[in-house]
Amino acid sequence: MSASDRRAALVTGAASGIGRAVAGRLQSDGLDVLAVDIKPDPDGPGTPHEADLSTREGNESAVKAALDAFGRLDVIVPNAGVQHVSPVREFPEEKWDLLISLMLTSPFLLSRYAWDALAESGAGRIVVIASAHALVASPFKSAYVSAKHGVLGLVKTLALEGAPAGICATAVCPAFVRTPLMERQIPDQAKAHGMSEERVLEEVILQPHAVKRLIEPDEVAATVAFLAGPDGSAFTGVPVTMDLGWSAR
Repeated sequence: MSASDRRAALVTGAASGIGRAVAGRLQSDGLDVLAVDIKPDPDGPGTPHEADLSTREGNESAVKAALDAFGRLDVIVPNAGVQHVSPVREFPEEKWDLLISLMLTSPFLLSRYAWDALAESGAGRIVVIASAHALVASPFKSAYVSAKHGVLGLVKTLALEGAPAGICATAVCPAFVRTPLMERQIPDQAKAHGMSEERVLEEVILQPHAVKRLIEPDEVAATVAFLAGPDGSAFTGVPVTMDLGWSAR
């Protein structure tokens, strides 16, 4: 299997939202991209690959597919995620398991399976899409907050172990981004907080932002592209925070 001269990336959750924007940006920057999703979009950016990232087999198959397709792997962007909003005393245990497996275990497995290829790259990058919730907490999001806090710890460990092999690991931590995942939270947030859906965006979702707007997916993609490129080589083991002033409070 001969390696291509083009760098290659694997992006999860690539059918929509942040993942789609990241896949498109990396592709436009000249990388080959495996666009992984449980329901991949054949018309989206990158080479579509179907995988259930809540399983070990799904993560292993995604890395293998990237190596088979491109002959190398230089960048992985674990982005796939789901949300569930519920008080702890009512939080479904199966939802806890799903969120932890998808947003904490999957980044670990992808890193593990891709480790040798990332080391061989000489400039390997692990860019996890975390969240401002890797740094702060919100009520009714116990699994999401736990997964994101955990993945920041994972990134720090990956950075320390990866340094001798030239692998950098970072966690991009945006505030609320205009994605289908965010928009689907509004009815659940309204129920959890006992208020109308019309009030949720302003009084709950944007409340912690110092700047009262949503971040656009392309803004996150631009940050990932910077971290994945040569100018991002000094960033490792850290959260890269783009939270519109949330954590300044």
